[in-house]
Amino acid sequence: MLLVIFAVIGWQGYVKYQNSRINRLADQSTTDSGTQGRSGVSRSNDATTDATTSSQFKCDGRTHCAQMTSCAEATYFLKNCPGTKMDGNYDGIPCEKQWCR
Repeated sequence: MLLVIFAVIGWQGYVKYQNSRINRLADQSTTDSGTQGRSGVSRSNDATTDATTSSQFKCDGRTHCAQMTSCAEATYFLKNCPGTKMDGNYDGIPCEKQWCR
């Protein structure tokens, strides 16, 4: 029983560490607003776009690119939902092979 408790505590610490790492990288990429990313598309922090996107999508437990239906959805999940596994190289661009080319 003690082993299970330590495993749960360790897992929670790992998840929090990964989320803080992702958030730091996302914050870094938002400081580059208005610059061209690797995809060649200009990035911006438009509040109306964020409001529209947030009304379209919600965090529902999906974490992988195969569960997404668009680049906008993957980007929303990466920025707003904990535990996503869609940015393997931590550059702030999710699902580069499937959606955000």
